[in-house]
Amino acid sequence: MDAIDRRLVNGLQGGFPIEERPFAAVGARFDLSEDEAVARLKALREGGVLSRFGPMYDAERMGGAVTLCAMRVPEERFDEVADAVNAFAEVAHNYARAHALNMWFVLAVGDPAEIPRVIGRIEWATGLDVLDLPKLDEYFLDLRLSA
Repeated sequence: MDAIDRRLVNGLQGGFPIEERPFAAVGARFDLSEDEAVARLKALREGGVLSRFGPMYDAERMGGAVTLCAMRVPEERFDEVADAVNAFAEVAHNYARAHALNMWFVLAVGDPAEIPRVIGRIEWATGLDVLDLPKLDEYFLDLRLSA
C-alpha cells in the first residue's frame, strides 16, 4: 500500500457516497480519476490487502441476528470443512486460527430463530460440532492506517 491507498482506505471507512457515479465522487475526493479509484480498490481487494469491500449492515437493527461460531477442525479436513461452511449464504466471513478451535466464522441471518437451524445444518454437513458464541456487548474498532 502506498500513501494514496492508505488515505483511500481510511477515508472510505466513514462512508461511501450514494450517488449515480460514486467512484467518480471517491476519485474527486482523493484527487484521482474514477478509473484510478476503481483500479486501486480492485487491486487492494485482489491483492488480499482488503478482505472485502462493501457495506456493513446492522442485522439486529433490521430484525435479524448475528453470532460468532467456532469449530475444532482436524487439520487434514480444514479446506474441505471451510468449503462446506463457506457454501452457506449465512456465513459472513470465516477465519483460520492457531487454537484448538481453529475455525471461526460469523453467521448473519434475517430471523434470530434461524441461528440454531443454520448451526444444525453446518454440523450435519461437516459432521463436526459448532460452538455458538453470541454477542453480549458490541464494540466499535476504528482501524486507521498511518500514511
